[in-house]
Amino acid sequence: MKDETKRQLIKWLMIFGLWTAAAIYFASQVTTQSRLSTRQVSIWRALSWELTSAYVWFALMPLVLWLGRRFRFERARWKASLPIHIVAGVAISFFQLGIDALILPKLGYPSSRKFANFGETYRYFLLLNFHLSLLIYWATLGIRYSSDYYHKFRERELRASQLEARLAQTKLQVLKMQLHPHFLFNTLNAISELVYRDPDVAEHMITNLSDLLRISLDNVGVQEVPLQQELDFLNKYLEIEQTRFQDRLQLSLEIDADTLDASVPNMILQPLVENAIKHGIGPRSSGGRIEIAAHRQNGTLHLRVSDDGRGLPHGEQAALREGVGLANTRARLAHLYGSQHNFELISSPMRGLTLELEIPFRVVPIVP
Repeated sequence: MKDETKRQLIKWLMIFGLWTAAAIYFASQVTTQSRLSTRQVSIWRALSWELTSAYVWFALMPLVLWLGRRFRFERARWKASLPIHIVAGVAISFFQLGIDALILPKLGYPSSRKFANFGETYRYFLLLNFHLSLLIYWATLGIRYSSDYYHKFRERELRASQLEARLAQTKLQVLKMQLHPHFLFNTLNAISELVYRDPDVAEHMITNLSDLLRISLDNVGVQEVPLQQELDFLNKYLEIEQTRFQDRLQLSLEIDADTLDASVPNMILQPLVENAIKHGIGPRSSGGRIEIAAHRQNGTLHLRVSDDGRGLPHGEQAALREGVGLANTRARLAHLYGSQHNFELISSPMRGLTLELEIPFRVVPIVP
């Protein structure tokens, strides 16, 4: 309530200031024009005339604004509102000019003539300023409606941007949640291979999986995390995979220290590493090596996941692009960064597969 009272006070102070400024402007015009006649008018006398007339209009503003609010020119109401405003405009102009005719002559206006009675004075003011007064009434309505329409436009624009933001957030959340069943299914499938062959190892993998799920559930509504946190999550996943592949999986991390607090999409590296294991390490009896790198260049964070596998023939590469992991990654990056990102898949036969990602470098405080 206090905020509304403050807004109203500011609004009326602005209206008062505008009428005062208008009075000063017209007073300077009267003073300048009087120099063309034999009777010059001082700025102070002209100011007393114009301020009196302006403040009469200021006193009438609540009524004019109320009429504008009560009888609006809307599609279904303008035919009924128009006659009311025509009558009101004429009546208020007559009243305002009557006040002027009563007060201004006592202040020496007009300086060039005298009137026999109030009727003659009133007739003079009507002939001189009726059209101007009527114009002021309609201009006030126009300014009010323009202000209303502008505020409605801004409100619609704000609501539209809020809805757009909510929609984008919802899409991102859906894309992120798609990773959970995909990741869980693949990990459980890996564990199932060891349940009968090596129960102890399978039990260890289930323990690591529970840690992974706890971490992922802790960040259900989080879209971006520090790179350090993303690497901690990835290490848990790699522990499971190394248990599964043992010596067949070799890892190399080249993470620059100044990138650890950089903001990255939550669970962005896991599907990339999963693809490298699936297509680079899995098909080879001898296993292989996966390299994960991160460095900063100017205002861009560069991430790279590469393997030394057999690469991908054209057909497999097309299928990989449409897989859940990479398709999801592409969609999330598009929603989060738009054109400010780059995501490339580079395959070379017998030299492996490389996934390169570039996003804007933004710092996120690391929560201990």
